[in-house]
Amino acid sequence: MDVAPIKAVTTFDVIDQLDIRVGTIEQVLEVAKSDKLMKLVVNFGSMTRNILAGIKQERSNPQELVGKQALFIVNLAPKKMAGEVSEGMLFDIGFSDGITPALAVPEVAVPNGARAG
Repeated sequence: MDVAPIKAVTTFDVIDQLDIRVGTIEQVLEVAKSDKLMKLVVNFGSMTRNILAGIKQERSNPQELVGKQALFIVNLAPKKMAGEVSEGMLFDIGFSDGITPALAVPEVAVPNGARAG
């Protein structure tokens, strides 16, 4: 893999605007009108969110994500895609670099809703 150049310098206040939290993926559901998207039902402790992720073609068995904790951005505006509404964004590693993506996960189990940063 060729390592991509580092993006432009930013400031901590820009990063601080993102609300990144740990959630447990409780369900992985088909999105009927999409060849790429799957709907993740994610438990963040005090709330459950539906998050659409383009993982359908990246994984031979998307159901293997059920029960796993991962990092998500939870303060994005809801976005309608393929007739469904996404209430956040899954962090994964590798897609932008053209390699098989992997989840960004905590090294040990932490409470759902715990903040990153």
